[in-house]
Amino acid sequence: MFESLGSKLQQAFRNLRGLGKISEANVSDSLREVRLALLEADVNFKVARDFIEQVRVKSLGQAVITSIQPGQQIVKIIQDELIALLGSENAGLNLSGNPACLLMVGLHGSGKTTSSGKLARLLHKQGRAPLLVAADVYRPAAMDQLETLGKQLGLPVFLKRGETDVLRIAREALVFAQQNQRNTLIFDTAGRLQIDEPLVQELVRLRDLVKPQEILLVLDAATGQEAVNVATHFDQALSITGSILTKLDGDARGGAALSMKAVTGKPIKFIGVGEKLDEFEPFHPERMASRILGMGDVVGLVERAAEAVSEADAQRMEERMRKGQFSLADFQEQLRQMSKLGSLENVVKMLPGGAEIAKANDLTKQEREFRRMDGMICSMTAQERLNPHLLNAKRRVRIAKGSGVTVTEVNTMLNKFNQMQQMMKKMGKFQRMMGKMGGAAPGLFGR
Repeated sequence: MFESLGSKLQQAFRNLRGLGKISEANVSDSLREVRLALLEADVNFKVARDFIEQVRVKSLGQAVITSIQPGQQIVKIIQDELIALLGSENAGLNLSGNPACLLMVGLHGSGKTTSSGKLARLLHKQGRAPLLVAADVYRPAAMDQLETLGKQLGLPVFLKRGETDVLRIAREALVFAQQNQRNTLIFDTAGRLQIDEPLVQELVRLRDLVKPQEILLVLDAATGQEAVNVATHFDQALSITGSILTKLDGDARGGAALSMKAVTGKPIKFIGVGEKLDEFEPFHPERMASRILGMGDVVGLVERAAEAVSEADAQRMEERMRKGQFSLADFQEQLRQMSKLGSLENVVKMLPGGAEIAKANDLTKQEREFRRMDGMICSMTAQERLNPHLLNAKRRVRIAKGSGVTVTEVNTMLNKFNQMQQMMKKMGKFQRMMGKMGGAAPGLFGR
C-alpha cells in the first residue's frame, strides 16, 4: 500500500527540495502535485483540501522564508502535517476493566475474526489472559474459524453452537471469564455485506450489556472512501473508540488510512500487514508517515527483529562470526530468522529509500532463492553443515537430488557461503588487530 502515493509525493519533494527561494507561486505549484497525489490515493476531498491549506499557510510563514534550505523546510512541514493527519501518536487500548471487554465490529469480510485472533495473540504476549468470544450467530463458519485460531494460538474460545441470542452468549462468556481468570474478552461480532439497522441495534444492545472499554471498527483498507462512510455510520450508532485497518499489504491506495482520523476523530489503533497471525502491529502515525514519504521505518524494523530473534541468539551468532566460526548451520539459521521478519519486500520497504530498491529489484525471486538455499542445507548431514570442506562432488550430487535442484545451484550457494565466511574471518582478524592496537596505545603515545 501507499506505493503510488509515496512515489508521487517523493517526486513533488524532489521539486520542492530544489527551491532556493519560496514564493506563493512556486509553493502553490508544488502543493498542487501533492493535492493530486492525495486525491488519486482516494483521500477524502475535504481532508485533502484542509491538509494542503494547512501546509500552504505554514510554508509561507516567516520561518520558512528565512531558512537556509526553504524547500527542505516545506518537506518537513508536510511530514509534520501528515503525522498530525494520521493521529500524531500511537493510541493504546483501554484495558482498565476486570475483565476488560473489547467489541470487534464491522462489515462482513473486513477481517474481524482474523483480527480478533491477532489481537488476542498480541495481548497474550503482553501478559494479558484473553478470551475469544464467538458472538457471530449468523455465520457458523465464523465460530469454526475463531475456534481454529484459538487452537493455533493456544488460547481459549467461548462459543455456543446453535445459540441465536447474542446477549445470552455474552452473559455466559462473562461468567466463564471470571471462573477461569480471563481478564480480557474479545467479542467477534456479526458482520453484514452492508450496514443494516437490525445489526446495528443488536450491537447497541450488546454494548449496553457488556459496557466495553473499547469498540474497535475493523475496516478493509482496500474499500477506500467507502471505509470512511462506514466508519462514520458505526461511530454515530456505537461511539467507536478506534479502528483496525486490515490488508495494508495489498494494492489499496491508502485513502482510508489518511482520512479516518480526520473524518471520525477516532484513532487507528492497529493495522494488519499480512495474513499470518504475527503480521499485526500497533499503528504509529509518525512511522507510517515516514514509510509513505520514503523515509522508511527503522524503529519498526528493529522492534520486529527483536521479537523474531532473542538477544542470546544474536550474541551467540555475533561471537561465532567474530571468531570466524560461521558455519552452514549458522547460515541456515540466519535465513530462517530473516523469514520471521516477514516478506523480504516488506522488510526492505522499512529501510530509508527501500521502496525504490524494492521497485528496482525482484525481491520475490530473491526470497525463492533463500528458500532453495534452506532446502539445500536441509539435505546435508549435521557434520556437513558444520564442516563444508567435506562437500566433495559425490556429496554435492546427493544434496542436489535431495533438495530438487541442480549441482550448479548447490555450487553457487556454496560459493556465496564461502565468500561470506571469508569476509567474516577478515572482519574477525580486523577486530582482534584493533583490540591489540588499543591495548598498545598507552605505551605508544604516552611518552
